[in-house]
Amino acid sequence: MKYGCIGEHLTHSFSKEIHHALADYEYELKEVSRDSFHNFMTEKDFCAINVTIPYKELVIPYLYEIDRHAEKIGAVNTVVNRSGRLYGYNTDFYGMKALIQRIHLDLKGKKVAILGTGGTSKTAHAVAEFLGAKEILTVSRNRKNGALSYEELYEEHRDVEIIIDTTPVGMYPEIYGKTLEFSRLPGVTGVIDAVYNPLRTPLILEAKQRGLTAEGGLYMLVAQAVKASEIFFDTTYKPEALTSVFNRIRKKKENIVLTGMPGSGKSTVGKLIAEKLGRPFIDTDRLAEEKAGCKIAELFQKKGEETFRKLESEVVKEVSKKTGSVIATGGGVPLRKENIRALKENGRIYFLDRPLSQLIPTADRPLANSREAVAKRFKERYETYLSACDVRIKADSTAQQVADQITGEFENETDLCN
Repeated sequence: MKYGCIGEHLTHSFSKEIHHALADYEYELKEVSRDSFHNFMTEKDFCAINVTIPYKELVIPYLYEIDRHAEKIGAVNTVVNRSGRLYGYNTDFYGMKALIQRIHLDLKGKKVAILGTGGTSKTAHAVAEFLGAKEILTVSRNRKNGALSYEELYEEHRDVEIIIDTTPVGMYPEIYGKTLEFSRLPGVTGVIDAVYNPLRTPLILEAKQRGLTAEGGLYMLVAQAVKASEIFFDTTYKPEALTSVFNRIRKKKENIVLTGMPGSGKSTVGKLIAEKLGRPFIDTDRLAEEKAGCKIAELFQKKGEETFRKLESEVVKEVSKKTGSVIATGGGVPLRKENIRALKENGRIYFLDRPLSQLIPTADRPLANSREAVAKRFKERYETYLSACDVRIKADSTAQQVADQITGEFENETDLCN
């Protein structure tokens, strides 16, 4: 291996795609077990590598020299082999600083709580100190290394203003976990989560719902990768390289999610979008039928709506973990808040707002099989569709025109992760 990333589990990593988007060189993902880590580091059979969990601290004894940020933090995520001697750097420092500055989160004079005690926690502490934080707290479930417990945070530090989550809670594939009870910290104004897969963890989604400045870790990942690549090749990229790669990766990973009434054209439009963008197409109704082993109308008749809704939510949770897909949802999906929360972790939601006069009832839709039923559902659900979506699309034209509207909006959107 010449260039790449080592870690214990890398199936969720975006690093290979980022480095390939940045420049023309081979970059590999190599899972290294704890038992084989020593041999890998002593053999030094690489030009330069990134290092991730759990080796950011364990790698230090193998290094000839480390830079000032890595030394202060006590963690290394970039190693360069120069004539058999290994030099260590911490580009996570640059990445986290860039992320915080990108969303204009001012830490100067603020009280900051860092969740977690690993290598990224130490990076966050160094960045918060560099950016002028007044007080920095470390919080851990097990009070490791003298950290506060979450209960101590809630009871003694209700005035904390900034949260930086460096734990793996909410990270793929267990994307539904959350670390914090915002209701017990009324002073919080800004939240950073180092997790980048999913694009928005439950923590970030709730923070945004509360009107707080918040963002996940994708920009940090890209920024640190740019800095690492500069160290790999002793070069400097133009500032716009970071923005360009970030935009390319986020658009590649973001799901396009279609919601709307039965008969609004979600499946037809979704297939057209998927074909145009070269993405997988997923229909939650079809997946639900596969799981049930029968048509939706039959499931309604035999076991009732509640059974179907539970099955539908299970399907939504599974497809929400995917990235870079086009997802057409059943008409009732937005009725459950947990469905929308799940879809927004990796998705941008488009409401296909087709006029009532153009919605045609069909026998295979149990709750929209007559003109009266369609009108009733439309009245009941319209405001829910509006409140759940990121973008409302006027869907009174042809399926191709609606698909073109959505792909145009998606490709031109400049801030998909917010």
